[in-house]
Amino acid sequence: MKILLINTNRMKPAIAPIGLDYVADSLIEAGHEPRLLDLCFSEDVHADIEQAIRDFDPRLIGVSVRNTDECYMSGAFFLPFVTEVVDFLRKQSDAPIVMGGVGFSVMPEAVMRFCRPDFGIAGEGEASFTRLARAITVQSGIETVPNLLYWDENTLKRTETVHEIPGNSARTRSLADNPRYFREGGQAGIETKRGCDMKCVYCADPVGKGRRIRLRSPKLVVDELKCLLAQGIDHFHTCDCEFNVPGDHAKAVCREIIQSGIAESIRWFAYCSIVPFDEEMADLFKRAGCAGVDFGADSGNDDMLRRLGREFKSADLVNTADLCHKHGIPILYDLLVGSPGETRETVRETIELMRRIDADCVGLSMGVRIYEGTATANWVCGQGDIAANPDIYGAKQDNADFLRPVFYVSPDLGGDMVDIVRELVGEDKRFFLPSREEVDSNYNYNDNTVLVRAIRDGARGAYWDILRRMR
Repeated sequence: MKILLINTNRMKPAIAPIGLDYVADSLIEAGHEPRLLDLCFSEDVHADIEQAIRDFDPRLIGVSVRNTDECYMSGAFFLPFVTEVVDFLRKQSDAPIVMGGVGFSVMPEAVMRFCRPDFGIAGEGEASFTRLARAITVQSGIETVPNLLYWDENTLKRTETVHEIPGNSARTRSLADNPRYFREGGQAGIETKRGCDMKCVYCADPVGKGRRIRLRSPKLVVDELKCLLAQGIDHFHTCDCEFNVPGDHAKAVCREIIQSGIAESIRWFAYCSIVPFDEEMADLFKRAGCAGVDFGADSGNDDMLRRLGREFKSADLVNTADLCHKHGIPILYDLLVGSPGETRETVRETIELMRRIDADCVGLSMGVRIYEGTATANWVCGQGDIAANPDIYGAKQDNADFLRPVFYVSPDLGGDMVDIVRELVGEDKRFFLPSREEVDSNYNYNDNTVLVRAIRDGARGAYWDILRRMR
């Protein structure tokens, strides 16, 4: 079967569609012929869709949704564009349209109703997409495909959710133009596992990726790194929820990188939890080529950390900083400002802690994006009518599933939150805030022209580290 895979993510700097790369390998292994239509680089979306349909004549079309929105209070909502793509595809082809991707998987029912594809795959797509292609070919067995959403007349149905180990075969990374993404995006994604069993009250990762961690073989991770190295790519970023959870697996990946002999040839960055992180891990990270760690810290106040469902304390932030400084690993601490219980004093305490531990960079997300299926969403709904709630910002009307961007801000901060944070941060350039301005401290990575220019001029690595080095 000819299968057209479409990347709808047009954020810049460009981020390669790693999920479509993985799905393509499974489709090829099953005997299908996938082809990529990458709208990230399209200058005329309609013309490129028309040409792809005319030249390839696909029998099945997969549409990937990486993000539903920017996740910032002033950010864009991407699904109207995705819907436009789906509608235009229907005018050009009668092939069934399947939607998937991590953005889709966070709110699959809501996205299905908004964009109206024929099918959706929530979560793992490699096996499910292949099984769906076979079911369509033989015109039987649709309801047995795991992780599938489909329409039965006007009723939306969903099959059993199955979270599997993300493949035990080699990944070729051959569908996307990864060298171009490296030139224009400065890094390549790499996945060592899927799923998250942490209990953060606001996070959509367990909703979209599953609450059971599925580990990938360290050897296969290194084989994939070598595959990308052969394409001229030497800067990487982990796509795991938290690379160091579980800690033993992260250490095993590092040891495999060291033993393979590629540690000196690569530089990689990782999202990590504050715990576990010990002396051995810091040493292995450094020797394996780690060039920086983005720690999900959220707060420097112990009461706020407890409220957020975090299983560490402010003293653990101090420990990670000490270890990374000792081993020469640059660090970013990601903070979440404005969640339930936040006050001006807790924000002040957090920012003072960041200065005291001498963080290299600090990213500030202001306001809590509410996602259906999280504890925060359940708590907010328990407060009464969303539309009448003064602590809710964004799309409050006709948005019960929180599909369109909506945020909670603690009443002690309210509409003054940005001014309060800016006053506390002052002129300290280590602190990055979301912005629409062309500045080298803009923490909004969508259409970030400062980063785009820096990467075009040769900068490589995590975006926060590029901004740090630009300072």
